[in-house]
Amino acid sequence: MIPWVQLDTAAVPDNGGTLTLMRRGEEFSIRAGSVVLMSSRMSSSEIALADVACERLRARKNSRVLIGGYGMGFTLRAALAGLGADAEIVVAELVPAVIAWAKGPMAELTGESLNDPRVSIHEGDVAKLIASSRGEFDAILLDVDNGPDSVSRDANDRLYKLNGLHAARMALKSKGLLAIWSAAPSAAFTTRLGQAGFQVEEIKARANKGRGVRHIIWVATKP
Repeated sequence: MIPWVQLDTAAVPDNGGTLTLMRRGEEFSIRAGSVVLMSSRMSSSEIALADVACERLRARKNSRVLIGGYGMGFTLRAALAGLGADAEIVVAELVPAVIAWAKGPMAELTGESLNDPRVSIHEGDVAKLIASSRGEFDAILLDVDNGPDSVSRDANDRLYKLNGLHAARMALKSKGLLAIWSAAPSAAFTTRLGQAGFQVEEIKARANKGRGVRHIIWVATKP
């Protein structure tokens, strides 16, 4: 079996721990401690996060979309494929090294997505960007940590608390949508989305091309 090789490490701001980039053959993984946050081998649910949003935005012109967390870029590349030439996509990434990895060791995986004129990178906390926005986005796609049950950074919790969901609702345009990826279901979080004033749909998506564990995507629409 091909062994894993550590390519790099990066500190997460605000004492958020350390991310590690690993490679085994053609496969990459990004880990927080011993927890695998993402793997290039399992990308289907990250792609589905963008697909469900793009399907609902299809009739809109000049869509403005915020993606929270670049990860390995699967959601961004799917959004670029699903949105028109008039769209604008803002990618908020807290850890600068993640973008550097995308342009360096994972450049073949990244392709030309970061050079697409529709894309801009916001280096910083997506929660702060959301909190400072009012009616700016047609969709907000969040793939931060492992979902509502954060494992890499305690500060990520504020995205999923009631105040954070209210902030997301305020950052959306009328009938905008908040789509959230999670490694596991949470009935309490579904309830919380409703309490924040969203109309909620819960979608299950396989981790890898119709196989593997089922991840959860919440699609919460602002009335």
